[in-house]
Amino acid sequence: MRPSVHGLDLDPQSRCAHWHGPLDIVAMKMRCCGAYYACRECHDALADHPAQLWPEAEWERPAILCGACGSELTVREYFACASRCPRCAAPFNPGCEAHRHLYFAVPAAVPAVPADTPPPPAL
Repeated sequence: MRPSVHGLDLDPQSRCAHWHGPLDIVAMKMRCCGAYYACRECHDALADHPAQLWPEAEWERPAILCGACGSELTVREYFACASRCPRCAAPFNPGCEAHRHLYFAVPAAVPAVPADTPPPPAL
């Protein structure tokens, strides 16, 4: 049975009021309550508690739902899926990677070095 998804203005594939593009079809299971939400903003608007991040030690647990086929993915499967459901091949929004820190305890992003930065001096 497909898990239920909470959110604002949901469609059948878990798009919501905040994220409703054609590729916005994943829902995240929130660690704090174990419920699927279309996005962190939906959780913050509807839940009566603060969100918690999934620690790396729990990344083998199902925490992502494909809105196309209803398959649950572990965090590691989701990170490795190249923005496509490994079960049905539906494309996911690759821009979601920029929001991982809202759901998962990931290392801080390393700032990019501008292309015109000179190399460090030789020792």
